[in-house]
Parts: sequence; structure tokens; C-alpha cells
Amino acid sequence: MPAKVYTDKDADLGFLKKKTLAVLGFGSQGHSHAMNLRDSGLNVIVGLYKGSKSAEAARKKGFKVYETGEAVRRADVMLVGIPDMKQADVWEKDIAPNLGKGGKTVLFIHGLSIHYKLIKPGKNVDIAMVAPKGPGHVVRAQYVEGKGVPALIAIQQDISGKATKTALAWAKGIGSTRAGVIKTTFKEEAETDLFGEQAVLCGGASELVKVGFETLVKAGYQPEMAYFECLHELKLIVDLMVESGISGMRFSISETAKYGDITRGPRVINKSSRKAMEEILKEIQDGTFTKQWVKEYKGGLKNYNKLLKKGENHPIEKTGQRLRSLMPWVQKRNIKGAQAEYTTK
Repeated sequence: MPAKVYTDKDADLGFLKKKTLAVLGFGSQGHSHAMNLRDSGLNVIVGLYKGSKSAEAARKKGFKVYETGEAVRRADVMLVGIPDMKQADVWEKDIAPNLGKGGKTVLFIHGLSIHYKLIKPGKNVDIAMVAPKGPGHVVRAQYVEGKGVPALIAIQQDISGKATKTALAWAKGIGSTRAGVIKTTFKEEAETDLFGEQAVLCGGASELVKVGFETLVKAGYQPEMAYFECLHELKLIVDLMVESGISGMRFSISETAKYGDITRGPRVINKSSRKAMEEILKEIQDGTFTKQWVKEYKGGLKNYNKLLKKGENHPIEKTGQRLRSLMPWVQKRNIKGAQAEYTTK
């Protein structure tokens, strides 16, 4: 049975009109939520740790900025817009002690901390999720254009009996009910999100691209040809899939490409690949991945940084950098250097 899709008519923005909303963190998502909610006529403040470099950016946008604990104390509803691995410490230090006796709502953008019990909230607060299915800058841009990015909502703890109403109102305030909002659970969102990142969108796709590149170069083909065929043209295929599905993509490519797709693709993503995906999903479901990630983070990210550095030094990166310089139509972004102006550290 298809999931129910909530739209503008299902959400009451007026429910938040007399409340103080706090966005904790001013990164990509935090910035977009704060801006969109304010432009929807709501009272929004920003909470940051003392000395945060994001405070100046938030003030320049016209927001009142408070230290995290004070923002929590002042707020009726707040969004935890800080990195997953920092959330538990911030919860213990700044959020939990300032929640008061009850009546507040804490929203999350991702279910990891709650689902895997890195955070164990008391029974004095509503816990819900509003998770736009797009990066922050797109959430903001779509809102400005009078549109919206679809979102997920989930209710983990509904002490007041009004958590769903709060989540839907927040979703409307950021523009998501213009597109459509689907109700899920913290468990479902956390597990599917992690699986998608690891097996398909990031881990799967990047490894597929690199191995394809390596295979062609090892066989004696020029790295430039390997880059074009295994990375550059991937965007064309993904765009077609996003716009019209896999069948729509196949309609738009040649018969030769289609035949290669349907007969050779299953040889790459085969029984062994499926087994690996199932193992990855099991590790997500039983908490193995999260335990490993927490251990790595608390241990100083040594292996994490080592593997990132190895990836940065892969020959495909050097080849790609040179070829992208020949393509004036491809937007060039120094993502590492910028981290946008909204990064919260």
C-alpha cells in the first residue's frame, strides 16, 4: 500500500506562530531551515556553541544567536542540526539540562542518534524528525522559488499528543508540504539512509567508478578515456534515472547500450554483490556499523583519515581535475576549501 503523502492542506503553520523555534547549528540544513521558517513568518533563533565560527554568518542573516543551552531554554521547538557524532555530547551538556519539566519538542534531521540510542531522551519531551530529501542549499533555493523539497517526518516520542502536528507545521514552514511529506519511523529512516549511502549512493557508486577506471587503465587505455566513460558520463545516466526512472533512462540510450546494460550489468552486480549488500544491511540493523563508527570517531578518526587520503590520491582525481578544467559548462566548486559559509564546527 502506497505511503500517505501529506501536503499543505494537512499542516497548520499557525500552530507554531506563537512559539519560539530554535535551530541548533547553522550548517547547510540548519541555515536553510532557519531562513525558510523565518520567511514563513515564524520566530526563529539560532543556537551555537561558544566561539562558533558560524555565529557571525547567522547574525549577518539577521538572526539572534545564543549559546546552545540558552537557545534550548528559550525555545518551544528546536531542531538538532549538528553532526551525528557530536549530538550525544551536546545533548548531555547543553540540551537535556535546559529542557525543563516538559512541553518542548526536539526535532532531528536524521534518525541515527535516537534509533541507536546514542541519545536517550527523558519522558519530558516530544521527539520527532523532519528530514528534507535534499541538501540544504536546494531546500532553500526551492523555497525561494515558491516550491519545496519532499521530506520525511517521524515520531519517536509523543508526550504531548501533538508531535505529528508540530512536525507537519515545521515541514510546511520549510516548504516541504508544497512538494509532499511522507511519514516514516526513526528506525526505517536511519537504516535505509545508512544503507543507501554505503551500498549505492556513496560507497557503491564511488567504488564502481574507481574500479571501472582502474580496469580500463590497466588494460592500456588512456586515463582520459577511462575518466569520460566511467565518471563523467555517469551524471547523464543518473539525471535520466532521476527524471524518468530506469526504464526512462533505457528509452533514452542506444540499443547497443541497452543490450549491454541488461545483459552485463547483472554480471557486475551479481550474487556476490547482493550478499555483500545483505551483510552491510545486517550490520546497520544490528548496530555493528554505528558501534564501529562511534569507536572510530572517539579514537581520533585515524583509519577514517587514512582512507580519505588514499581516495584523494587515486589517479582518477588527478585526471578528473585536468579534464574538468577543459569543461567551462561544468560548475567548479572548491568544496573542501569552502565548506560553504554555513559550516558549523
